[in-house]
Amino acid sequence: MESLTSGTLAGTGSFRCEICGHVVTMTTADVLPPCPGCEGASFTRASLFGPARFTRAEPETPTPAGRLLIDAAREEIHEPGRYLIFKDTGVVRTVSMPGEAMRIGRSLSADLRFEDPTVSRRHAVLILESGGVRVLDDRSLNGVFVNGERVVSQLLNDDDEIVIGRYRLRFADLSATPAAARAEALAE
Repeated sequence: MESLTSGTLAGTGSFRCEICGHVVTMTTADVLPPCPGCEGASFTRASLFGPARFTRAEPETPTPAGRLLIDAAREEIHEPGRYLIFKDTGVVRTVSMPGEAMRIGRSLSADLRFEDPTVSRRHAVLILESGGVRVLDDRSLNGVFVNGERVVSQLLNDDDEIVIGRYRLRFADLSATPAAARAEALAE
């Protein structure tokens, strides 16, 4: 029985990476590919009915080298604005906040889309307010974390870390005067 629930040759069904939790769905009997999330090779058959054999690992803390890559990406931004900077499959991505709101999730309608089972279809929303940018949890299953604490609604500061699923995003507020805007909001 163990040969049917683990190993590299797999039949149809879903298999969960034992390292990062990414789910791979197979439609024919074939060799499991490396995990798209972490490139690992250790899978367990995902089952709704069997005992839970998988515990989700905590997201890894950023290494100094990873932090340097994020800082380097921030230095490459030349236009004022608000940005999210994050690593995705080993590549650092920089995404600007379009307009006054940005939806984040797995949905095709999301402005920032993550195809990952740890991210809800409608996971979070960034909203531009007079005092800055606010992140809202959009009824996600795994929650939204800002600087390590789960939040429902939080005004973001420059360089805050937002965790959505397995993704660690750095908020970069490079608007013309982010400090002045905050001071104005506090004075009101």
